[in-house]
Amino acid sequence: MKLIVTVDTEEDGWGAFRQDGHTVENIRRIPPLQDLFDSFGVLPTYLVTYPVATQSESVAALKPIWEQGRCEIGTHVHPWSTPPFEEETNQGNSMLCNLPADLQFRKIACLHETITKNFGIVPTAFRAGRWGYGRDVAYALEKIGYRVDSSVFTLMDWTAERGPDCSTVFADPYYFNPPHPFTAHPAGPLLEVPVTAGFLQHNTRRANAVFRFLTKRPGLHLIGVLARLRLLNKIYLFPENFSGAEMIALARAFIERDAPFLHLFFHSPTLQPGLTPLVQTEADRLDFLGRIRTFLAFVKDAGIASIRLSDATASLPRC
Repeated sequence: MKLIVTVDTEEDGWGAFRQDGHTVENIRRIPPLQDLFDSFGVLPTYLVTYPVATQSESVAALKPIWEQGRCEIGTHVHPWSTPPFEEETNQGNSMLCNLPADLQFRKIACLHETITKNFGIVPTAFRAGRWGYGRDVAYALEKIGYRVDSSVFTLMDWTAERGPDCSTVFADPYYFNPPHPFTAHPAGPLLEVPVTAGFLQHNTRRANAVFRFLTKRPGLHLIGVLARLRLLNKIYLFPENFSGAEMIALARAFIERDAPFLHLFFHSPTLQPGLTPLVQTEADRLDFLGRIRTFLAFVKDAGIASIRLSDATASLPRC
């Protein structure tokens, strides 16, 4: 088993779909975060957006970390902030997969070329902003030369926001062909590494079926009741919403079934008080970092080594 840590490294405007006027104040928090990662031997993958890849202060904060071999830089497309701007800016179009296929390709290619120019690297790891992923995104990734995607938000249905339904996609990584990005194909050219999510209950598929059934019947109010009774506990390796203890409990379940990866992720604006709902004060920020530290200490004690997202292909041989 290996640990993968990915950070959606993005502009400050949480939930604001606009084309310009972006600030990147939160990126100043990355070097201290990297010090935390270094103390646990973690090689994070920073998936950067167009504003982060183009503003001198954010490039200056991230580039030395990459040059020192302490991280990976990957690609994270926010359609609303990535040129070319040909679509109407709205919530539906904030999902990359909803744009015309040619425009999807050109936005990904634009950010890819910008990262290559400004960081001096050729990124091979990708995540779609807001998890707006689909067939045409996958086609573009293959054409440009990406190796690993991480746009699948495990066990989550985004259709209410005009996004993909991943509610039956589990956390197991899989190779795939672009026409079918949510279906495993051992000879496929791309590797999907979903974020780690699951249930503490042993029969994950049955637990997910029950969870999906109850989600469609919110008036029953049973999900919270069953969670408190420890009968149905859905958890993500996502320190913005889950405690260190909860993430460790999920990690133990994945270790028990000999999963190949633990994949923890979060958003860089959460490092800056006032930018996201979770972290509003300095105390909130310290609590957030404490969750990460608690989990990384567990991983280190368990003897689980960290790899970059793009290294997943070497760690997961084809069947």
